[in-house]
Amino acid sequence: MKRREFISLLGGAAAWPLAARAQRGERVRRVGVLMYTTPNEPESQARLTALAQGLQESGWAVGRNLRIDVRWSSGDLARLSNDAEELVALGLDVAVAGIGPTTQALQRASRTVPIVFAQAVDPVGVGIVRSMARPGGNTTGFTQFEYALSAKWLELLREVAPQVSRVGIVRDPGSAVAIGQWAVIGAAASSLGVELIPVDLDVAAGTERAVSEFATLATGPNGGLIVGVGTAATVQRDLVVALAARHKLPAIYPYRFFVEAGGLMSYGPILVDGYRRAAGYVDRILKGEKAGDLPVQAPTKYQLAINLKTAKALGLEVPPMLLARADEVIE
Repeated sequence: MKRREFISLLGGAAAWPLAARAQRGERVRRVGVLMYTTPNEPESQARLTALAQGLQESGWAVGRNLRIDVRWSSGDLARLSNDAEELVALGLDVAVAGIGPTTQALQRASRTVPIVFAQAVDPVGVGIVRSMARPGGNTTGFTQFEYALSAKWLELLREVAPQVSRVGIVRDPGSAVAIGQWAVIGAAASSLGVELIPVDLDVAAGTERAVSEFATLATGPNGGLIVGVGTAATVQRDLVVALAARHKLPAIYPYRFFVEAGGLMSYGPILVDGYRRAAGYVDRILKGEKAGDLPVQAPTKYQLAINLKTAKALGLEVPPMLLARADEVIE
């Protein structure tokens, strides 16, 4: 949804700070949302809209019994830490964490404010919860996928481009999530005789390195691309999609919005669902339950999207059986 629709749902731009509108005797609860993306992205606004809709369906209304404060860090780690501290200082009842390192930033800012993450990856492995069933502490939420999904990316890429034998893995360097994804894809690649090539993408490093690494990958024959889950690729999606097109690399991405931007295909979670479901946990916490007692939940559905226009530009014919399995086909 568009930004104006989200603001309208919250009761108008002026409604955000209107604690004074609360009905007499009714306490206004405060929810903070920490986003690592930019506010002008339609996908990011759709996630916030899903969160706000879920809260509204549970009886919460901005200006009456709820206030929502949002901070956008736009891929800037230093700014993210400052935003987290600023939100916590507002006296939040619950904090909602978006993509990337937002959960860790909020945990550093407070170990007491309840935190609900909407799209974490491997929360136990990265240390933000103790276990999926009993998270403990002040944090719980919803995951994007299990590492086993990473092998599916290679399978689908080879299905649409059988000639691919060298695959670049776009990843955030040093990320624990990237290491986990690499291990799973590596195991699958070994059985298929596919060579894996790391393509490191770092927001802080700028675009020069990415341009160089894509060009190097494209110098050899039968190249392909898997874009793993990572903040850098999400923030720089237009660059990644453009480089794949420039070098004629068949590519698969983790999210549908890459395909909307011109990417070949994607397979992954419906991210707005995580925010809609997060609203349910926020509601339960506001009504007295503890975050650490609420189990971490996995996605209930993954979606496959294919861009036929991009396939044609790459000279690929998408198998009919694959098209039949697609949840969305862009022509």
